[in-house]
Amino acid sequence: MSDKFRLTLAQLNPTVGALADNAAKARDAWEQGRDAGADLVALPEMFITGYQVQDLVMKPAFTADAMRHIEQLAKDCADGPALAIGGPYADGDKLYNAYYILQGDKIIRRVLKHHLPNETVFDEKRLFDSGDPAGPYSIGNIRIGSPICEDAWHEDVAETLTETGAEILLIPNGSPYFRNKLDVRMNIMVARVTENDLPLVYLNMVGGQDDQVFDGASFVLNPGGELALLLPPFEEVVTQVDFTREADGWRAVKADLAPQPDEWEQDYRVMVEALRDYMRKTGFKKVLLGLSGGIDSAIVATIAADALGPENVRCVMLPSEYTSQSSLEDAQEIAENLGCRYDYVPISEGRKAITNTLAPLFEGTEEGLTEENIQSRLRGLLLMALSNKFGEMLLTTGNKSEVAVGYATIYGDMAGGYNPLKDMYKTRVFETCRWRNANHRNWMAGPAGEVIPPRVIDKPPSAELREDQRDDDSLPPYEVLDAILTGLVDDEKSVAELVTEGFDRAVVKKVEHLLYISEYKRFQSAPGPRLTMRSFWLDRRYPIVNRWRDES
Repeated sequence: MSDKFRLTLAQLNPTVGALADNAAKARDAWEQGRDAGADLVALPEMFITGYQVQDLVMKPAFTADAMRHIEQLAKDCADGPALAIGGPYADGDKLYNAYYILQGDKIIRRVLKHHLPNETVFDEKRLFDSGDPAGPYSIGNIRIGSPICEDAWHEDVAETLTETGAEILLIPNGSPYFRNKLDVRMNIMVARVTENDLPLVYLNMVGGQDDQVFDGASFVLNPGGELALLLPPFEEVVTQVDFTREADGWRAVKADLAPQPDEWEQDYRVMVEALRDYMRKTGFKKVLLGLSGGIDSAIVATIAADALGPENVRCVMLPSEYTSQSSLEDAQEIAENLGCRYDYVPISEGRKAITNTLAPLFEGTEEGLTEENIQSRLRGLLLMALSNKFGEMLLTTGNKSEVAVGYATIYGDMAGGYNPLKDMYKTRVFETCRWRNANHRNWMAGPAGEVIPPRVIDKPPSAELREDQRDDDSLPPYEVLDAILTGLVDDEKSVAELVTEGFDRAVVKKVEHLLYISEYKRFQSAPGPRLTMRSFWLDRRYPIVNRWRDES
């Protein structure tokens, strides 16, 4: 028997529903593995369908189509290494998240996922049946156990595989990003290695799907927890890892350990990759956004330029009589720094016409928030008209702080198809702008250098819907607001806990009130990339109608 085993890892980016395209990617990876002399080529969880499929996988015609593509792959990849690929498996009235092992034009094994995650963004208990833990499968001279994603976060599946003869653990994953998640994964996988004294391969997909970005960063651990291979995050990679049999079992031959960027760079890249893939996978080529001269639209324009290239980004300044000269100058400078198209579309005439139209109905009332929101909604109308006319998707620019407390106008500045900032609090937006000004990477399509003028970052934030307006007229300073929101949203702390930490009770209660009454806005808001475990959408599902308030 040979004392060597070569495994090809395919850290790739599937597209949900693009079955033929995903199968073609799998075949290409298999061919690369065959040419490299691999014994097995492995792809991530649910690769044939893309991930997450949500309720699409409950459509029988879709699942049957996916299974047909896997059967065809078995035939196409008959003469060469075995192929392991994730996909759905329907068996009578049961539906499973499965890992298919293909060899010699046949499906020689289906591994069925046992632990179905049912928290944060996952609803797998809604979609799939739980498979029974089973033993390993044999490829040549080695027995491999494949806990599927969540199965490796629990002790029992890996333990069963080890007890029934597994010599290597190969774990296919569809594990989406949240900040510093690699550390979490690594710690759990080291625990599995320590418990079972086996080498472990953690294979994760890459790419964006709606709000989630799969960040790759696949790795291999040897017994004792030694890191033998670490792939770069966010990049498609097909590579080989060699195993040798030693006196005490199999070990991976040490290979490259790719550098892992810090959380600021990873968050920024998630926003870029999320937008890039959302556009590519939905078929859009160009975007536009309202460029106000403020910090949020500035960073969204920069993200868009980095994702799509400046030539595919239209920036539109829509000034009213309340727009300051500095904002006009800043918006134009940002667009010129990035190399994006810049359009100037004043709203004064349109606002005057709407005001006159409503005057008979508004007679005798005081001017206030309604009139301010007309400006925002008029901007939304004009931006959507440009979007419809030129086929450019409109981006929204509200950060997580504003999304949380409803500091945005529904059908106005909330109009649009995607929001790159949706899960980034305002205080992090400031630091992210500074980071982007100081850093440039080869995955950025926009220009290097100080693209966002420092005065844009430093000036007091304002919606500029009335004279001398500032955000902190209506909201606590962002340092305070974000700290309270982190407590209420991310940490689920009580009002009493936040007061104990030193926050003013009246301020906390105001923020809590704004958070709850803004749920209906978030329900209708554009999707955006998930950066944390408490993003607004699948991570945090609250009722729109909610009369409860924390009186602690």
